[in-house]
This record gives sequence, C-alpha cells and structure tokens, in this order.
Amino acid sequence: MNWFLALMNTVAVNTASAAGKSFMPPVGTEIASDVDNLYSFLLWTSFLGCVILIGGMIFFAVKYKRRTDNDKTPYISHNMALEFLWSFIPLVLFLVVFAWGWKVYHDMRVMPENAFEIHVQAKQWQWDFMYKSGKVSTNDFFVPVGIPVKLVMASEDVLHSFYIPSMRIKQDVVPGRYTTLWFKADKTGDYQIFCTEYCGAAHSAMLAKMHVVPAPDFEKWLQENEEGLTLAQKGEKLYNSKGCIACHSTDGSVKVGPSWKGLWGSTGHTMANGKSVTVDENYIRESILNPNADIVKGFSAGLMPAQQGLLTEDQLTALIEYIKTLK
Repeated sequence: MNWFLALMNTVAVNTASAAGKSFMPPVGTEIASDVDNLYSFLLWTSFLGCVILIGGMIFFAVKYKRRTDNDKTPYISHNMALEFLWSFIPLVLFLVVFAWGWKVYHDMRVMPENAFEIHVQAKQWQWDFMYKSGKVSTNDFFVPVGIPVKLVMASEDVLHSFYIPSMRIKQDVVPGRYTTLWFKADKTGDYQIFCTEYCGAAHSAMLAKMHVVPAPDFEKWLQENEEGLTLAQKGEKLYNSKGCIACHSTDGSVKVGPSWKGLWGSTGHTMANGKSVTVDENYIRESILNPNADIVKGFSAGLMPAQQGLLTEDQLTALIEYIKTLK
C-alpha cells in the first residue's frame, strides 16, 4: 500500500505543478501524448455512452410510467434500424480503439536501431544504471534530450517493474532474462521513477530520478568515469581473466567453441537440433549461464561448464557489451 500512496502523492504534486492543465502527470514524450489522447477518447466516449444509456433509461421510465391500473402495455415487436445502430456504432468504436491502441503499443515496443543503450540492474531495493562508457550510477541517472534511449533491464533477485509516469512507460524487470524499454524525452527536467511490482519490505522506497539534460551536458557527465574503462573493455578483461579466450576466438577462427566475431545480431545461428535463433542479450546470457541448453551445430555438448552463480549481472552485461563490439 505504501507504493500506491507514494505514487498518488507524486501524481498530485505533478498535477499541481501543471497548473491545472491536466489531471495526469506532465507529458515527457510524444508517446505519452498519444497515450493521453487515447485515454481521453476512451473517457469521453464512455461518459457519452453512460449519459445516453442511463439518461435514456430515466427518460423512458418517466415518459412511459404506468399511471393508472387500467393502462395496458402496447404491443411492440422490434425496430430493425434501432437494433442495427446500437450494435454497429459500438462495434465501430471498439475497432477504432483497437487500431489506435495497437498503433500506440507498436510505437512503444519497436526499438529504434540507433537508440542510446543504458543497462539497468534492479535489486532490493535500488536501481543501478550502467553506460557503455563505463559510467555507473545508482538511483540517479542522466539521459540526453531529443535522443532515443533504450533500456536493457535485468533483476538480480526478485521481480521488479520499472515505471516512469511522465513517459507513460512501464516494463517488468524479470530475474533470469533481459527485458527492454525505450523512450525519447522531449523536455529537459527531472522525472520520478518507481518500482510498481511489490518486491519486499522496502518496495515503496525503491525510487530513482531521471535527469533529462541537453546533449553537451550529458556528454560531459558521461565521461566522468573514475575507473577509466568502458563497459566493453571491462568485458574484454573478463574474457581473458575468466578463461573464455581458451575456447572462443575473437578473430573468426574456430576453437573448442564458436568464435565471438560477428556473433552479435546474427539471425541464422543454427543449433544442433536444427532450430535457428537470433543472437541477442537473452541468447548470450543463456549460452553463458547454461551452455548445454542449446548447442551450436558442429560443436560438442558438455565441454563448457555452466557459469550460473559464477558471474554477477554486471559481469554478464560487460561480456555482452564486449561481444557486441566484435563485428
């Protein structure tokens, strides 16, 4: 219940700051405007339908009320035109809402190819943000205004849910797999982030702030990296220190296992059982943690030990980012 009260309080604050323009949180993206427009259409059509239905019932109840004991109900069979209209008009409205809703959902879920990627790690009870430059922040992160941003999210413990009210976007963050979300902020400012999936005692305190800033300010902040290593460079260090180099090449040559060169994004990756897979974050994750789940055609099973419990989420993210660079 605490998370709900916190959410309602933030909505109330945002509503007041909007000077009465809307009862929704401030709009931060074009998609948020599309969601609000669809919501307003549903609200007003529902209100109109309620007025027609309930108003009509009251009107006819008063107009045709039986006034004496001798009044007889007239014989009425049916009205074809009326029956057609009260079925056809709702059907058209439902189809409009379906098409409109599908368009908004499609825009939400199709990730731009040139989107700026940020890795998000959820755990009880905080959000960690990792950038390709090696920059890491907790419960506080920056994004550039006017540039598409793609979030690649994973959980270290239980189910969480990443929600930015002003962007009208929400996505579950699931243990054992990656989920994605994207947005393009249209306005600079600070935006509140919530976890909207109950995740334990301090769930209501699992909050974060997103700062949307001009591109030059973002680049300056991004380069403030104490470790001095990019995420891919961290992955390369793990590639050498964890022994990956013994079985997987980065130059295309075949060793005990498949080469990592050109692996990322390939769509015709054929398994020993004949199925073809697309190499994305979830495929690489499973191949590292449970390598015998799917064996690549031409290679033997049982040669690579499972890495489940031996690598952290941060290390997995770094290895994946390193593989992405081997094109």
